[in-house]
Amino acid sequence: MAFELEALPYAADALEPHIDKTTMEIHHDRHHQAYVDNLNKAIAGTDAENLSLLDIIKNVSKYAPAVRNNGGGHYNHSLFWKVLGPNAGGAPTGELAEAINAAFGSFDELKKQLQAAGAARFGSGWAWLIVNAEGKLAVTSTPNQDNPLMDVAEVKGTPILGIDVWEHAYYLKFQNKRPAYLEEIFNVINWDAVAQNYAAAK
Repeated sequence: MAFELEALPYAADALEPHIDKTTMEIHHDRHHQAYVDNLNKAIAGTDAENLSLLDIIKNVSKYAPAVRNNGGGHYNHSLFWKVLGPNAGGAPTGELAEAINAAFGSFDELKKQLQAAGAARFGSGWAWLIVNAEGKLAVTSTPNQDNPLMDVAEVKGTPILGIDVWEHAYYLKFQNKRPAYLEEIFNVINWDAVAQNYAAAK
């Protein structure tokens, strides 16, 4: 079965003024669609055609670079859209908030570490909040479309929040000011969705 692009879970303008409609349309309809199309081309006629995206990602070193790049692009963006939302932002609550306080001392410290991970990533990549093998929360970043589930990742774990720091995620509104984007995106992070990811991952 070929992979398909899911529709955004909200309108393209739903995250304004923090992320503009045009960026969302280009990012989802063109960039993410290209990852899906190119992944399907890359796995055509191989054993990966019959595997889940997760199975491909976890053993990505077995496959061609096009599978790594486009499979990662499809997985990462599929997570990204779901951890953003309108009427979001604020701070996490419940078990996730407790785990954040235990791992980082405070939500403000987590925010600082995620922003620093995103700002320091040279070129294109992602900043992640993950659940590691010990069941603890950690912040990491990856280059390009890699993610912490991949067998090639330096720091491994299950992503529960990913922040895209490729220029196509922010350039129309923020130009080269990545730190401004990394501040603004916290207004649209859906902590309920992140909490659901945490519950499933721990």
